[in-house]
This record gives sequence, structure tokens and C-alpha cells, in this order.
Amino acid sequence: MRAVAIGLTPLTREEVVAVARDGAPVELTPEALKAVTEARAHIDALAASERPVYGVSTGFGALAVKYIPGERRAALQRSLVRSHAAGAGPEVEREVVRALTLLRLRTLTTGHTGVRPATVRAMADLLNAGIAPVVHEYGSLGCSGDLAPLSSIALALTGEGEVRDAQGRLRPAAEALADAGLEPVELGEKEGLALINGTDGMLGMLVLALADLRRLLDTADLTAAMSVESLLGTDRVFADDLQQLRPHPGQAESARRMRRFLADSEIVASHRGPDCTRVQDAYSLRCAPQVHGAARDTMAHAETVADRELAAVVDNPVVLADGRVESNGNFHGAPLAYVLDFLAIAIADVASMAERRTDRLLDVARSHGLPPFLADDPGVDSGHMIAHYTQASVVAELKRLAVPASVDSIPTSAMQEDHVSMGWAAARKLRRAVDGLTTVLAVEFLTAARALDLRAPLAPAPATAAALAELRHHVPGPGPDRHLAPELAEAGELIRSGIALRAAETCGEES
Repeated sequence: MRAVAIGLTPLTREEVVAVARDGAPVELTPEALKAVTEARAHIDALAASERPVYGVSTGFGALAVKYIPGERRAALQRSLVRSHAAGAGPEVEREVVRALTLLRLRTLTTGHTGVRPATVRAMADLLNAGIAPVVHEYGSLGCSGDLAPLSSIALALTGEGEVRDAQGRLRPAAEALADAGLEPVELGEKEGLALINGTDGMLGMLVLALADLRRLLDTADLTAAMSVESLLGTDRVFADDLQQLRPHPGQAESARRMRRFLADSEIVASHRGPDCTRVQDAYSLRCAPQVHGAARDTMAHAETVADRELAAVVDNPVVLADGRVESNGNFHGAPLAYVLDFLAIAIADVASMAERRTDRLLDVARSHGLPPFLADDPGVDSGHMIAHYTQASVVAELKRLAVPASVDSIPTSAMQEDHVSMGWAAARKLRRAVDGLTTVLAVEFLTAARALDLRAPLAPAPATAAALAELRHHVPGPGPDRHLAPELAEAGELIRSGIALRAAETCGEES
């Protein structure tokens, strides 16, 4: 796999996903190592001075007023990392740990943190060896960055704590490093602080969520189109000239996609004539582009914030080009925390609308000729009744996850850190929300597909038919009740992998 270069230019979101999720290796550029070397020279000069400098020759947080003599500074850095690696709860996912490590590495290579080249190389080697330090769910308040999670990374670099090796085995860090041919790092002045003072966990989880959410919103357009089609809804409300009257770009994009998915549908054409007495479709059908589009526009804003943060240098203090070492507040997670919360709100609303469409498909009074609950023998069979219950329970959970974390703050560090972002908590619940939306769309996909089969002999649109065909490779069509949980899992995997979506998009482009 092609290596991702870590240098003076920002990483892209795609590069973060490649390293974090796909295991791409990293390589340090000569320009980055030169910048690191030059910045370290400034730190070495300050370390030799008798003037106290925060992070170099003082304590931290509320203890920043205490001067530390030279012979105690290695112990200072070691103690900082040990004491701050105070997380608790279950392990976070491997991809999150790799994103966390990568993004901290990128900041270290900018030449504004003052670490040594050997420390930067050690972190790159950790990634390339496939070693993932154990990082716990709880411990970060999102200010001063993700302290406890990043401290777990730093602790592993020094040969302490626990890690997962490339095979996923839980091992002592010293043992895993030795087996990979890596030496533990002995931290010098400022290095402990530089390794742990960043927004990298929040940012990494935002980037990973954005990659998933783009696919999920595209899929929501597809499952909504399938529901519109199987409920005998109209596609005229998605016309381009209607969207231009309200020029939100996300709305226009979702409407365009739904038009393409519904193009050349025999089912839609079957009720276009003057004998159709329906005037308007329900909001969950008619307004899908407006809701999906608003989520798209929210995502676009979040992508802008993520790209800005990918270009940022987050550390405190920072080393400036003229050699000054200055304290700052750039570690505060508010910019990320807000969009992480915004996305959870958008996800809950998209999921809620999908649930309403599913409910209509199962209600004989509103499904326009479909059997109750799409059951083969209603009364004997329950069809998709309880699949909808599952979907509704997930939607309820998504509404709870939409409650913002960023409005909370608990002062810490003897009131030195008296306002925090809670961005890590916002990111953790966003990951659960992304998984929840996948399940909700899987239920709609499975249900709308069954309804389209029941509209035979009328044929669905080529695009929706292609998605249906992909599902039928894994899940049989309508029939007597059977174990539904495995079918929901299959539908979810088709959504997660993007296979059904790609099939529909390919046919939609051809039609």
C-alpha cells in the first residue's frame, strides 16, 4: 500500500482514513525532519537558560508556577505522561487510535512543538509496526486537547502501558516494541507535553465519521427513492426547477440523486395519469431532499472545520519561527465539538424520517395496496412488524445521542482549566450515531425492497432494481416469516460496504 507522506503540508481527510482504517504506512519527509531539528534547537537553548519557561522548565496546569531544575526534567516529562494516562472504561477502536497517533505525529512534524527528530521517528515507527496503544473511552474533556488518550500513546512510546500488536493481541508495550525492533523513547524537555496536548482524537473521529456519513447520506437518498417508488409516490416534487426556488446546495444534490434513482420506473409511471386522485405525498416522501439536503450542508460545514483543523498546529506552548515559546489556547476543542454535535443532530433527523417512511410501508391504511406489514399470510405471519420496532428503538437512541455534549463544562485542574469543550464525548457519541443510522437505513432498505417485489409485475427503476438485485444475492425475496436478524445484518453490511449504492449509482448514470 502506498505510504502517506508526513511533512509540512496538511494531511487530507482521505489520507487520514487510509492510515487509520486501511493501515497505510507513513513516511517522514526531509523538510519535516529539518523543521523538527530547527525547532528543537530553540528548546535546547531555553532549557540551558535559568529563565523559567512553561513546558520546558516548569510544572504543568495549576503547577506551572513551579520551576524544575535540569536534573529533574526527564523525570518531569515521564511523570507527566504516566499521571495523565489516566483513562478508564472500554478500549476505543483501533482506527481511532491510529488516527489519534497519526494526527499528533503530523503536528509534531510542523516544527512548532520542539520535540526531537528521534521522537518523531519513533512515533512513525509505531504506526508502521501496526502497534496500537490501549486508549480508554473516558478521560478527555476536549481541553487541553485529548490529554488522557494522547498520554496513552506517549506512554507506549516510552515502553510502558499496554498495546495491541499488529495481530490485535494485548501485550505489554515494552514487549511489543522489542519484537518490532523498536527502542523506547526517553523524553526530553517539553516532549511529554508536546505529545499529549492536541485535539487529535476529536479530529480523527470527526474525519472517520465524515467518510461514513457521506456514504450514508447517499444511501439515504437511495432508500428514500425506493420507499417513494414502492408507496406509489410522485417524483415530480424532485424536479430541478422546484429546487432552484430554494437554492440550498445539499437539497439540490439530494433531489438530483432521487430523480436519477427513480428514472424510467414503471411503478412511478403507472400512476401518473389523470385517474390518480392523490394530490400530495406525505412529508417523509415529499420533503426527503429538504431534510437530507440540510444534513448534507451540515456535513459540508463540518468538512470545512475538519480541513481547517487538519491544517492547524495544536500544542501549548508552541515554538514560533523566531524562537519564541508562547502559551496559547488553540487546544480548546470548541470548533470540533460544535460540528460533532451538529452532525449527531442531523443524523437523528435523517433517521427519524426514514423510520416514518418504513412505518407507511407497513401500514395497510397508508401503503396503497400493500399487505399489512408486508406479511406473506397476515395474521399467521408478522412480516416486517418487529423489524420496524428495532428501527424505532434505534431512532429513539439517536435522539438521545443528539443531545449536545458541547454545552456542558466541568472545571478542572484547580480552576486553571475552568471551561472545557467535551469534544471527545461529542465524537464518541457521533460514532454510535453513525452506526445507528446504518441500522435504520438497513431496515428501510430491506422493507422497501420487499415492497418493490410485491409491486410486480410492474418493474422498478433500473437504479433501484440494481440495488434490489444486490440485496437478493444475500437475502431471499418475499415469503413466509423467517429469522430476520441475519437479513438485517446483511442489509447493513451492503450499506456499510457501499455495494448496493454503487450498483444503483452505476445504473442511474446509464439510464
